[in-house]
Amino acid sequence: MATMNISLPEQMKAWVEECVHSGRYANYSDYIRDLIRKDHMKLEELRQALIEGEKSGPSTGLDIEAFISGKKQSLSL
Repeated sequence: MATMNISLPEQMKAWVEECVHSGRYANYSDYIRDLIRKDHMKLEELRQALIEGEKSGPSTGLDIEAFISGKKQSLSL
């Protein structure tokens, strides 16, 4: 496994240490790997949402008055 050194402000370092000491992560590297995995998952979800949006066809106009009216009705329930 490759090694990478990073510099963190004290507040961030303290947060990572707190996460590790709480038992949620085995060590600092485990925490960073989890962040990277989550970042990859978010990016993939965004890509999928963009693909779905493209496949949904052209957009239609928004009737703002109907939208506001609908919101008002849903809030008064």
